[in-house]
Amino acid sequence: MADPIIELKGVDAGYGREVILKDVTFSIDRGEIFILLGGSGCGKSTIMKHMIGLNPVLAGELTIDGQPWTAKTRDSLFRKIGVMYQSGALFGSMTCLENVLLPLQEFSSLGRKARLEKARSLLSDVELLDAADKMPSEISGGMRKRVAIARAMALDPEVVFLDEPSAGLDPITSSSLDDLILRLRREKGMTFVVVTHELPSIYKIADRCAMFDKARRSMIAIGRPSDLRDGSDDPFVRKFFNRGEVSDGE
Repeated sequence: MADPIIELKGVDAGYGREVILKDVTFSIDRGEIFILLGGSGCGKSTIMKHMIGLNPVLAGELTIDGQPWTAKTRDSLFRKIGVMYQSGALFGSMTCLENVLLPLQEFSSLGRKARLEKARSLLSDVELLDAADKMPSEISGGMRKRVAIARAMALDPEVVFLDEPSAGLDPITSSSLDDLILRLRREKGMTFVVVTHELPSIYKIADRCAMFDKARRSMIAIGRPSDLRDGSDDPFVRKFFNRGEVSDGE
């Protein structure tokens, strides 16, 4: 039986008076790897910003674990999510270990020894314990993203959001990152929401995906990648999944 952790009902997404997407409705189940995709300016990143509480929805209802984003739920909901931004967004003046320690120092009640043990364990989870004392500038782009994922998991979130995790990575590194996401889901039972347009990653990790279209200002498809590739009656969707090209591509 489906067990949704994120639900959008009739959501208008955008900024201020600018509506980018209208009447978006879908849900994401616990333990699912769910992909948000589409061309440049289609609204996939906007939807993600609504989900992580950076911007309120313009209309409709968005809930995480049954709770809408409000001033009263903000603190509790922030603890349910972790975010890896596209660049990794690590603090360049901190070591990898210090970057992972930061949310534990700021938002957990763990003692110093327990915080350190947990941070090292998280780096071990992403296979980067040997980089604990290195600065972000001393490691590769793929390694920085792994450290950022470790930091995103620091407070044991129920949902981890990944913004373009494969962007700028070579195919081998990208595939390795996909393997990491699959392993973390398997071992920790986390839900992942991923913004990407990389077809190899989509086919490899996605349980389902939602596709958005800028011209129509709407969600135009939702389902398993293979089903959308082989069974969609929308030429825009078929073109994307069969050739990876869209007319307003990012």
